[in-house]
Amino acid sequence: MKIQPNEYRITGKWEFVNGEMIGDRNCKRIEFLTSEILEEVASDESGWYTLFFNTELGNYWELSYPQSELHGGGPPELSRNDDLDQLQARYNFQLHG
Repeated sequence: MKIQPNEYRITGKWEFVNGEMIGDRNCKRIEFLTSEILEEVASDESGWYTLFFNTELGNYWELSYPQSELHGGGPPELSRNDDLDQLQARYNFQLHG
C-alpha cells in the first residue's frame, strides 16, 4: 500500500510469534515502501537515519530506529519530515523543492 497524503508516521513493532520475534505488518510495509516506492536520497553520519523522497507526493520521509537499544536496532519507523532546514542540516546536501 502506497503512502496516503494524510499519513505522517508509520511505526513498526516486533511481535513474539512461535518462539521468535517477527516484524508486524507495518514493518513489512516500511520494507516495501523503502525498497519499491520511495527514492533513497541520503543517510546521516550516524547511519541511524536514512532520507527518502516520495516522488508521487513530493515529500521527504526519514527511516529511523527509535528503539535502537534493542538487538538489531529495533523495529523501523518511517516519518514524514517537512522541515527542509532541519533536513538540510542533518543530511548536508541540496534538497528538492
